[in-house]
Amino acid sequence: MKTIVAGAIGECVHVAGVSNFLRLAEQNGWRTVFLGPAVPASEILKVAKKEKADMVGVSYRLTPENGELLLADFAEQADDLRTAGVKFAFGGTPPVVDRVSRLNFFDNSFDGTETTEEIIAFLRGQDVTSLTEEDYPQTAVERLEWKAPYPLIRHHFGLPDLEATIQGVELIANSKSLDVISLGIDQDAQENFFHPDRQDIRRKGAGGVPVRTAEDYSRLFLASRTGNFPLLRTYSGTDDFIALAEMYVKTINISWAAVPLFWFNRMDGRGPWDLEGSIREHIKLMAWYGKRNIPVEANEAHHWGMRDAHDSVFVVSAYLAAYNAKAAGVRDHIVQMMFNSPPGTSAAMDIAKMTAVIDMIAPLESPDFRIWKQVRTGLLSYPVDQDKARAHLAISVFTQMQIKPDIVHVVGYPEADHAVTAEEVIGSCKMARKAIDDAMSSHLDVTSSEMIQQRVKELVSEAGKLVNAIHQLGAGISTDPLADPKVLAMAVTSGMLDAPQLKNNPYGRGEVVTSIDRKGACVAIDIKTGKPINEEQRLAMQRARS
Repeated sequence: MKTIVAGAIGECVHVAGVSNFLRLAEQNGWRTVFLGPAVPASEILKVAKKEKADMVGVSYRLTPENGELLLADFAEQADDLRTAGVKFAFGGTPPVVDRVSRLNFFDNSFDGTETTEEIIAFLRGQDVTSLTEEDYPQTAVERLEWKAPYPLIRHHFGLPDLEATIQGVELIANSKSLDVISLGIDQDAQENFFHPDRQDIRRKGAGGVPVRTAEDYSRLFLASRTGNFPLLRTYSGTDDFIALAEMYVKTINISWAAVPLFWFNRMDGRGPWDLEGSIREHIKLMAWYGKRNIPVEANEAHHWGMRDAHDSVFVVSAYLAAYNAKAAGVRDHIVQMMFNSPPGTSAAMDIAKMTAVIDMIAPLESPDFRIWKQVRTGLLSYPVDQDKARAHLAISVFTQMQIKPDIVHVVGYPEADHAVTAEEVIGSCKMARKAIDDAMSSHLDVTSSEMIQQRVKELVSEAGKLVNAIHQLGAGISTDPLADPKVLAMAVTSGMLDAPQLKNNPYGRGEVVTSIDRKGACVAIDIKTGKPINEEQRLAMQRARS
């Protein structure tokens, strides 16, 4: 195990940067010796020799002129250690780093603008000034493992103009602010990419970038081949699923697919397929990606949450998505957990709901089926006021870190007002990164609180009852009811899976009534009494109406 000795030199008492540097070093296998604030140069070098340090880190965040003189003297005293092969790192404010860099003594200097990945790369012995595409893993699982224990940062981006989007992708990649760019393409491309005759010029750019050819995708990918070489992914589309998937693999090396179970069809008005047919096609699409070892994200539970479904349905839909991904042969499953859905859900009940999701799907894990946790802020939860929206982004991400996610899907703070620009993507990711760093260094853990654990137990129990009911619904129809498109469609059309906003829907019942209770949980209620009801009561009422 290599050793780092580090502290703030001279009269400088600012050690937050040193502490963060040593924390990253420990996570990457170094033994660390922290000397604290205001340490004389001679003491730093004395300890470095005693501890047989492989690296010495010093920090100075005061006046640049004083720092230059102090560090010049330190470099002179430390020359014998440097000659012996000891590495030296410096951290300070940008003006101090500018001065100290002229000494040509330190192996690397950090001014606080570096990404976590760049610091980690330095600690792993890489030259952070010349990292190439080979230094940044180009598959999702490799990048997840490379960056752990820090989560991957993902953001959605797509402007209604192709050229502007290409320029924006390059700008985002060069900023090194995220790991995954999710290309937001317009609705016509999602549904009618291979059917120009069905495209409507009046819809061009509605909801995202108007890609119309494979070359358009290739150009977007080429624009991302700079900076930290982020991964790319995009929508799975609402028709011609396999043809789109084949193109995505060839043009953008799609990092993972987002495949719903019940959505993006005639039920939500976003595709031409009927409910049962789309479920069958989505399962086939999962299997296609599974055969190629490409991860599949469950683009599922939050669609129920955004339609005010109560928490039990949210949890069950996440479980059914994971169950079907495994049954289809997917090896790496990304479970997406959108917080703040429905709006009004409290932070405590959000954490409980997501913990229940994790507890429900954990038994599905095996050597051939890995589960990765992805979190995001609720699309419908952002204030229009931009200052308030910035605060909401940071607080939401800090809360999401309680479940130790593998991926943080950042939702840009201007979302309630307009589609985010490249500059706003970068700014949003910087806010999220700060929230993530603070959460990881805080060692705060509220998941074990009695209130949260009690709600987790309630949800797992209630979700289990609903899963069993769906299984019984398919008894005599299928040998594996939970993975049968016919049974799954029946679970919706019968009202077992329901949400208030499905009223007057061609498939959903919209009969359930939900409300946010005093703890901030979304629960089903009896409209006659206004009191919460459990799944047994709700299902009994549903059967009576049928």
